[in-house]
Amino acid sequence: MPTALEQMLAGELYLANDPELVAARQRAKALCHRYNQQPLELDRAVLAQLFGYETDAYIEAPLRCDYGFNIQLGRNFYANYNLTILDCAPVRIGDNVFVAPNVVLSTAGHPVEAGPRVAGWEFARPITIGDNVWLGAGVIVLPGVTIGDGTTIGAGSVVTRDIPANSVAVGNPCRVIRSVVSS
Repeated sequence: MPTALEQMLAGELYLANDPELVAARQRAKALCHRYNQQPLELDRAVLAQLFGYETDAYIEAPLRCDYGFNIQLGRNFYANYNLTILDCAPVRIGDNVFVAPNVVLSTAGHPVEAGPRVAGWEFARPITIGDNVWLGAGVIVLPGVTIGDGTTIGAGSVVTRDIPANSVAVGNPCRVIRSVVSS
């Protein structure tokens, strides 16, 4: 029988209160806490422990995530204050991505039926963000979304579905309002 971690990574329903998952979240919480206590020093060693690889990312504290090991950041990544990444599934972010304050990337979801939800079941779907993307302040990206290269997502948008490359998209739910010329 697969473990809860294996179920989570396979995109199946899993119980989030599984001891292995709780321990992994506690580890990430401790590393985020350590990172957030030294915001002037930008502790790259802590980020390397959290993500499992060295990165040139510049992330303003505070940073919060569920696991860390499911986050893949491209080169020249910048995130302003209060980035939250619920990385129960892979979160892949391309090169030259800029994230404004108070952005949430959430791969986690729960069944709409009350019984399974109350029983603690959840699911996760990957999020992919292409190269040269800008996420405005307060953007929320939901499970399973892909945002194409060269796209700008306007402040306060809730991204519920894929957004094509070279677009400007805004709103709740987020919709493409125009295309941009790739440079």
